[in-house]
Amino acid sequence: MDSFKGQAKDRYAFWETQPVAQFTEGSEPAEDGPIDKPKTVQDVRQEPYSLPDSFEWCVCDLTDDAVAHEVYELLSNNYVEDDDAMFRFNYSAAFLKWCLLCPGHKLEWLVGVRVKTSRKLVGFISAVPASIRVNAGRVPMVEINFLCVHKKLRSKRLAPVLIKEITRRVNRTDIWQAAYTAGVLLPKPVATCRYYHRSLNPRKLIDVGFSRLAPRMTMARTIKLYKLPDIPVTPGLREARPEDAPKIAELLNSQLGRYKLTQHFNAEEVAHWFQNIDNVINALVVEDPDSPGSLTDVVSFYTLPSSILGHPQHTELKAAYLYYTASTATPLKQLVNDAMAVAAARGYDVFNALDLMQNESFLKELKFGMGDGQLHYYLYNWRLGGGHSLQPGDVGLVLM
Repeated sequence: MDSFKGQAKDRYAFWETQPVAQFTEGSEPAEDGPIDKPKTVQDVRQEPYSLPDSFEWCVCDLTDDAVAHEVYELLSNNYVEDDDAMFRFNYSAAFLKWCLLCPGHKLEWLVGVRVKTSRKLVGFISAVPASIRVNAGRVPMVEINFLCVHKKLRSKRLAPVLIKEITRRVNRTDIWQAAYTAGVLLPKPVATCRYYHRSLNPRKLIDVGFSRLAPRMTMARTIKLYKLPDIPVTPGLREARPEDAPKIAELLNSQLGRYKLTQHFNAEEVAHWFQNIDNVINALVVEDPDSPGSLTDVVSFYTLPSSILGHPQHTELKAAYLYYTASTATPLKQLVNDAMAVAAARGYDVFNALDLMQNESFLKELKFGMGDGQLHYYLYNWRLGGGHSLQPGDVGLVLM
């Protein structure tokens, strides 16, 4: 999600020192490639970057429930808020484990900063490995996420040090590129997508100020407008199983091949990312009723609730986010409508989607409304040839 939210106020002083595309650049090279001159692992400093005297580095071992809870507490109290300070992302400990304890993960890439005296966790940043395809080529990268510094320490300049330290640790493993997203504008996005929201529980959304009652609409008519089927309509739709992983990988990679920025999944990664964990991730497949064992479609969504700040009755907004889809036999609109029906039946309040991939084809018909938020996509130490930014429909990469 918004990995680097909150850095824009410093303008771009830090980012001008980093190997990222700059707003001020002139003509761009014709071909994709690294921004920095190639280095070797031997060129990378061995010792961690220095922190202010009262702080120290730590590894946040999320396999330890107590540590996972500490990271959850830091993020839930200090991470991304909306501009009106009404909602704040509330990533659960189980969600963080799913995001960060994935195939190929390294615990030393779960980087924390603690106060030496109290041992309190006050900063965090993470990286996970991914095979990212940019245009025609696949590049081993990491996905950077969950950069967070305690609100009371925002003046200590810890965020740039966290970024430099995670970069050093990743470079020590001979990986030199990264992908990340942010809600704020930094140098320099390769693509910008917009969030769209589909009401599942309109009464609650209006009550907490997430949305408003439309002019000349009553609450009863609004509830009727957004009513979904009680059960999915697609024959053969079921939850994904571990043994489905190779077929899901084949389906996904075949579909994702049409996009210019996307992820390539192997079967082990699919078994992790497309499992079913209550209130974390839901992955559904369509098994051809006429050909048992043959999968034709995939639709998935992850759970990212927000804390509702200062409301007398409601404390949490339960939101589903559309993850990856692959549609060959079932119309994409129908697949997503089925996913929303599943989410509504499980008590979700809103279903969110970005206008990437082919999502724009169903947003209007399925009654999604355009949100205020944009999501900028960035690549670290990788420049797109010609300097062209990608359109939302070119993007096939979903980061939490």
